[in-house]
Amino acid sequence: MVRAVEEYLKPEVVRQIARLDLRAQFIVRGFLQGLHASPYQGFSVEFSEHRRYTPGDDPKGIDWLVYAKTDKYYIKKFEAETNITGYLLIDTSASMAYAYQQNVTKLDYSISLAAALCWLMIHQQDPCGLMTFNEKLHASLPARSKRSQIAQVLSVLSRMKPTGKTDIARSLVQAAAMLRHRSLLMIFSDFLADPEPIRDALLRLRHRGHDVILFNVLDEAEVKFPFDGMVEFTDPETQGRLVIDADAARRKYVESVQSFRDDYRRFCFHSGIDYVPLDTSMQFDRALMEYLVSRRNRF
Repeated sequence: MVRAVEEYLKPEVVRQIARLDLRAQFIVRGFLQGLHASPYQGFSVEFSEHRRYTPGDDPKGIDWLVYAKTDKYYIKKFEAETNITGYLLIDTSASMAYAYQQNVTKLDYSISLAAALCWLMIHQQDPCGLMTFNEKLHASLPARSKRSQIAQVLSVLSRMKPTGKTDIARSLVQAAAMLRHRSLLMIFSDFLADPEPIRDALLRLRHRGHDVILFNVLDEAEVKFPFDGMVEFTDPETQGRLVIDADAARRKYVESVQSFRDDYRRFCFHSGIDYVPLDTSMQFDRALMEYLVSRRNRF
């Protein structure tokens, strides 16, 4: 059944996003502006014009070629690109449809969180685009900063039915090939796949200068394992079935999930990538607030 756009534009969701902006406006502004370019660091600058050198100017800015031609000192003026382009990359594979007791699936949760980030970026007049993937990239929207972009993003996502297997690494490589400029890539997935090719793809993105944030979205049950007795599990992507004694497996399972997240956290830390572990029991506005605060405190 196709989800209606209004499902993600409920008044309470809009209020949550608006409240987040009001409570953390200075945090969000600092977060996004911290990613913006400057003449000396960041993504890129464009030459603007020359002006006459005046006492107090940094001599490093003198254009010596102009001096050689005119015997006068001129300073190169640069104009920074003040907008950071963001892309939401959302996993729409079958595993993202899982929900145990929560009212939202992992995909629904990711969409709400992505909508909040899109809303915040566009309020900063930063272009925001969309890419969706399972085994490969599917729908995409070019980055724009118009207010109507949020509705367009949600319109695309509302037509997405979580299906198919996941090939995160391949999708990230395809995304990298499409990006012509350094961007902020916000990736939403459960990352339940072989981590090695994913890490290689992430490193490739970093080497190209992209800023990357991983939102690792799991269902609450995938984190806490609230099952008892003999339970049959079905893999949503392969349809493989497994019957286990939940009571006997709980401790080892929980430790494995913690190890999985710790490994990603260490890798991301050493690679200059932000890693945000989430589960669907967390209010997305609070989760986003905590992340933004933690990022502000690190920089």
